[in-house]
Amino acid sequence: MKSYAILPSLLNIYFMQLNKRACMVGLTLFLFTNTILMAQTLSRARGLGLKIGVLPIGQHNAITDVPGVKVGQLTLHESSNIRTGVTAILPDSGNLFQNKIPAAIFVGNGFGKLAGSTQVMELGNLETPIALTNTLGVATAMEALIDYTLAQKGNEKVQSVNALVGETNDGYLNDIRGRHVRKEHVLKAIQSAKTGPVEEGNVGAGTGTVCFGFKGGIGTASRKFPAALGGYTLGVLVQSNFGGVLQIDGVPIGEELKQHYLSEYFKDKADGSCMIVVATDAPLDSRNLERLAKRAFLGLGKTGGIASNGSGDYVIAFSTALGNRVPHDSQESIQTSTTLRNDAMSALFMAAIEATEEAILNSLFMAKTTTGKDGHKIEALPMEKVLPLLKKYGKMP
Repeated sequence: MKSYAILPSLLNIYFMQLNKRACMVGLTLFLFTNTILMAQTLSRARGLGLKIGVLPIGQHNAITDVPGVKVGQLTLHESSNIRTGVTAILPDSGNLFQNKIPAAIFVGNGFGKLAGSTQVMELGNLETPIALTNTLGVATAMEALIDYTLAQKGNEKVQSVNALVGETNDGYLNDIRGRHVRKEHVLKAIQSAKTGPVEEGNVGAGTGTVCFGFKGGIGTASRKFPAALGGYTLGVLVQSNFGGVLQIDGVPIGEELKQHYLSEYFKDKADGSCMIVVATDAPLDSRNLERLAKRAFLGLGKTGGIASNGSGDYVIAFSTALGNRVPHDSQESIQTSTTLRNDAMSALFMAAIEATEEAILNSLFMAKTTTGKDGHKIEALPMEKVLPLLKKYGKMP
């Protein structure tokens, strides 16, 4: 009789264990399915729960969080072999030629064609919007920027314009020799420039780029300081088209996937270039902007970029602080301005590193697999493999 009395209890325990196992299986299936769905849906790094650095971000986590900065893009995705475009960065909507802004350039590796760079480095200011495009589109973009500047009210007597144009070579996916970027494309990118969220991935100048052997593109990020640190905003935009050994927040993704420069399984030459644009409303002169630009390059290094021999890696940094504008014409021989002290630069240095690293990752996360010239195909970063690795290393919940 006692043995029969125990039987219901044993059955209850059995079914409880069975239910627990079923729940565990269900939870495992849910997490697996959720990971797959996340991998299939394009999302920026933070949208996936990946937090880069420790500083707070701006409203849109974009270069346009810097007051006054606008971005416009024109994408050319035509026939089977045109994969290119233009990305325009406007530091200000007014007449930049008549009211120039402090700027600086840092050359990480000079195998590139950053047109207009020497005057910026010599005089320490910027007088046109910045255009990014492909290598053989630089001359066309310069012409368009010159047309844009000459047409502005107040520039009727201007006879010299220093147009600033950066590039990366998208010739693997794009018919670059066809020189499909036209002046009207550049002007349309400028005219469409706006504040707010910035489209990333296969867009504008990033339409045909390749990064770490995967599809690269346009990426952006920002950092916003509290009032105690000046309340300044710093934003970064990148055109990623370079190589090396990919790391995501310190996780050796390239090694784990066995897809990296010098890997026997992955024939990536690591060449290609990266354009980095850094904007801030902190009152900086060209000297400290150059120091800031150097730190942005550290952000590229944190992603595993190696600035290879064939890579043109440049950083353009500028300040939109109103008190530091440089008038084209002035009756005064002395100009005064207010600039941040050297001792106050460290936080901005950190912001430039963090935002550059995150912008590059966003360019990868938001890019799509692309087939282009001669049937060449570049796969997007395989998020279905990357996300589990990030979780394995404790970088994601």
